[in-house]
Amino acid sequence: MTSIITLDLSGNELQGDLPTSSMAQLCKLKEIDLSGRTWNQSISQILDSCSGCLSDSLEVLNIRGGQIYGHITNKIGQFKTLADLDLSYNSISGPIPASLGNLSSLTYLDLSSNSISGPIPASLGNLSFLQVLDISNNQMEGIVSEAHFANTTSLRYFDASDNPLTLKVGQDWVPPFQLESLDMGSCHWGPRFPMWVRSQKTLSSLVLSNTSLADVLPAWIFNFSSELQYLDLSQNQMHGRIPTLTNMGMQEYSAIDLSQNHFEGPLPLVSSKVYELDLSDNLLSGSISQFLCSSPSEPMNMIALDLAKNRLSGKLPNCWSKWKNIQVLYLNDNSFGGGIPSSFGSLIFLQSLHLRSNNLSGVISVLQNCINLVILDLRGNKFGGNIPTWLGTSPSMLRFLSAGFNEFHGHIPDELCALNSLQTLDLSNNNLFGPIPKCFNNFSSMAIKKYNLSSHTGSLFVDTTILLFVKGKPIGYTKTLSLVNSIDLSGNSLSGHIPLEITSLSNLLSLNLSNNLLDGEIPMRIGDMRELESIDFSMNNLSGEIPQSMSSLNFLSYLNLSYNNLSGKIPTGTQLQSFDSSSFANNNLCGPPLTLKCSTNGEVTVVEKNRKEDDHEMSWFYIGMAVGFIVGFWGFCGSLIFNRTWRHSYFRFLDCIKDQIYVASVLKLRWFRETITSCYNNQ
Repeated sequence: MTSIITLDLSGNELQGDLPTSSMAQLCKLKEIDLSGRTWNQSISQILDSCSGCLSDSLEVLNIRGGQIYGHITNKIGQFKTLADLDLSYNSISGPIPASLGNLSSLTYLDLSSNSISGPIPASLGNLSFLQVLDISNNQMEGIVSEAHFANTTSLRYFDASDNPLTLKVGQDWVPPFQLESLDMGSCHWGPRFPMWVRSQKTLSSLVLSNTSLADVLPAWIFNFSSELQYLDLSQNQMHGRIPTLTNMGMQEYSAIDLSQNHFEGPLPLVSSKVYELDLSDNLLSGSISQFLCSSPSEPMNMIALDLAKNRLSGKLPNCWSKWKNIQVLYLNDNSFGGGIPSSFGSLIFLQSLHLRSNNLSGVISVLQNCINLVILDLRGNKFGGNIPTWLGTSPSMLRFLSAGFNEFHGHIPDELCALNSLQTLDLSNNNLFGPIPKCFNNFSSMAIKKYNLSSHTGSLFVDTTILLFVKGKPIGYTKTLSLVNSIDLSGNSLSGHIPLEITSLSNLLSLNLSNNLLDGEIPMRIGDMRELESIDFSMNNLSGEIPQSMSSLNFLSYLNLSYNNLSGKIPTGTQLQSFDSSSFANNNLCGPPLTLKCSTNGEVTVVEKNRKEDDHEMSWFYIGMAVGFIVGFWGFCGSLIFNRTWRHSYFRFLDCIKDQIYVASVLKLRWFRETITSCYNNQ
């Protein structure tokens, strides 16, 4: 096939290595696409096969995601006609060879997501036709100076993010290029803001996150480029106030991320051009009324607003009708008070609402109109009333309901069981009572195979975080949120049996029913919940034996059955014996991991019972002795310290006793001496 010009073997499952000897004869090849297929060969082998006659004709070489390894050798410099080189998403290591700067025709170079180390060779500054340079997500280090960009007049896209590189250029440096996209996130820039960025008039995307910037935000940052659509300065130490965003020169539907900095003062006014705004994790304070209600007369286009983890306070204003396009709203971890205003009912496109950790109160009936809710996080407020029955019908797509640590009361309504998409239910630490509904088995998403959240609800939820109390501690789930199926009803006054129907939730990862008034036995079929990683049934009135099926829960890494009335032998298996004895404390259980031995019929032996009772009585003996000593000591000494009359009388009494002892001693000594003398004389 010596006449072929293009060879495309991408995205297949062909077996074996690349036939390097045959390829060396294809002297007319201009394009080779080997992407998306596991070759498991070294890059040097592939370059060797393409050398020779191909070095004068090859224009495109794409091995993206081919799992190739090894070092890029200096032989790469032989391909004088190469214009497009993509070696991204492989396991290539070692430095970039200086000979890469000899590829004078190169316009596209992507080496991202490898293990390339060492500095960027200054020879890359010779590539005057290079338009795209992506070396992100490697292990490159060293200094990037003006010499690296000496002749890169055609450069439009530069991504060096996620490398420990250090940029050192003069404050008055004017680059020879005009970039459209610049991403140097997680490189070292600071502390001053780079002034040369202002010269990039065609820039549409600027990412300088986590770059050690510790400067104030320059006034020109929102106006220097008329093409700017995305600005990310997050994870720095920038401070001062955020300037107003009403007259900025950015494009329509722009996104701004200033999160995780030290910005302070009130919220800035914002333009209707802004599509997404993230000001979370700063020191912003005051009310949000002016921010929300002083907006332009036209409706806002914003779909995502994140004001979480600031110092904002006051009531939520009643002017949300201008923001009816909002789909994702974070107001959590502030100090907002009062109720949810009625205008929240106009947010019909709202899919993700986060009000966690505020001082909000009242009822949540206004949210009934938010029919597209997928995530509702109300945890850590003072919301009250009954759990609304409309939650089971109005936001029918609801998948994450977190309402723990509030003041809800009454029964858990059966209407919640209509939420067959529900993955997380947190009603912990409220004032709920009555039985657990048997219809929880209708939560079909907790019984089917896990699937990706973003594929179902879009990219808006990629960074969504939900705080859940799992494995005995609070854990924030973000990237793995779509894989979490959890039920937490702890800290209430729920009574009755644990319903057998709940064991049909075979994909549930965490079940917490602790600190309630539940009685009866643990369901025998709990072993059917094979994905369980965390079980907490502690501080209830459960009785009977631990089901043998529990020992088959191979993924179980947290178990707490303490403070119940369970009895009998702990089932033997690969899991239950690995837990600490505290997981079974204050029951009538025996067998490993407890030191209490079981009799032949599986009960605690009499000797062990007596020893347990003796230990219990001995503990109370020492406790009583300590309490008696404290009461006696302070009852006597306290009277002398605080009552002057008693103190004087006591010390006079001691003086009198001392005198009597002295006189008696003297008389005794005199009598003893006289007796000895008399005996001596008689001798």
